[in-house]
Amino acid sequence: MRAAFYYPWFPEAWNQQGMNPFTKYHPSLGFYDSSASATIRQHIRAMQYGGIQVGISSWWGVGTGSDKRIPTILANTSGSSFRWSLYYEQESQGDPAVAQIASDLRYIRDHYAADPSFFKVGGRFVVFVYTDGADACAMASRWSDANAGVNAYIVLKVFTGFKTCAAQPAGWHQYAPAQAANSQGGYSYSIGPGFNKANEPSARLGRDLARWAQNVRDMVASGARFQLITTFNEWGEGTSVESATEWASASGYGAYLDLLHTNGL
Repeated sequence: MRAAFYYPWFPEAWNQQGMNPFTKYHPSLGFYDSSASATIRQHIRAMQYGGIQVGISSWWGVGTGSDKRIPTILANTSGSSFRWSLYYEQESQGDPAVAQIASDLRYIRDHYAADPSFFKVGGRFVVFVYTDGADACAMASRWSDANAGVNAYIVLKVFTGFKTCAAQPAGWHQYAPAQAANSQGGYSYSIGPGFNKANEPSARLGRDLARWAQNVRDMVASGARFQLITTFNEWGEGTSVESATEWASASGYGAYLDLLHTNGL
């Protein structure tokens, strides 16, 4: 399954830390609004062109801006083969209690998981979880306890020693966009085009289309369960594969999606 991390937080995120727009690049769609149906539909077409089957949409909790946009995103996906999952971000900001995680999972189940466009594996709705650098096996245990009565398909972000934990989720992934490629055994394989944050003087990972083509080929060859693109449109960190004037192409989808379209060939 090829999936891409997706950010539905515009136009708010164009204006950050005294910078507007908060990006070094120029999206081909302009500085758009994530609530606009036309933008959502164009994003789905672009991801499908790149062989991406699932969008993993950043989710900051009940009632947040990222939550309020999910119904519109799902509505604009209706009738297509594209699917959506959520990226549970709050775990990166602390240690949510078991009761809070369970409440959030029930909310996702009751509000979104029944939608045909929500991604499921074996009938279980899928949630990816972003963790912080200090997380360890205790975090995996909290998620296992919280999920006991919900049975979501949880894909946690890896940490040192994750394989030794007694509590094991359904899957593991790495989110490290400053790395060109990252393999987590058969669990997942992640690739990123570059990392060039708006308020940093130089890129942590420079863009190189030849390297990207090789990364795409390696990802496909890995046979990993989840083949992850980091990211579709995180413009502030400069990790987007969405089309920009800096890498526009004749297809209209941009050079990075062109290479995903051809599996790097």
